[in-house]
Amino acid sequence: MDRPVRVVVANQPRLMRELVLETVRQVPDIVVVAEIQNESDIMRAVDESDPDFLIVTLNESDRYPTICDLLLQRHPRMKVLALAAGRNRSLFFWASFDIHASAVETSEAGILSTLRGKGIPAGE
Repeated sequence: MDRPVRVVVANQPRLMRELVLETVRQVPDIVVVAEIQNESDIMRAVDESDPDFLIVTLNESDRYPTICDLLLQRHPRMKVLALAAGRNRSLFFWASFDIHASAVETSEAGILSTLRGKGIPAGE
């Protein structure tokens, strides 16, 4: 059996958090590794429990919670599910990265320059 999905629940208000907890605790392949009541405790809980998902409150503007930037940099494989019960809205956030390519001058200088983080583009 695969490892269970690890979840930190940090959703407000309390009633919404309890409904989320009740829902996920009934599913055998999902485990709640932390329940957070105060937003200030989210970073510590995520750092300590290394969850697969963080469930948080979606703000009024439907923008991802500002803490997501730092959290997803520190835990890039974690995903964030933001819920707004009063508006019957939910959004899913995750980190991704772009892969870039550039031709490098095929020479000792080009190779060494690239290794040093400077790069000599081909044809210059």
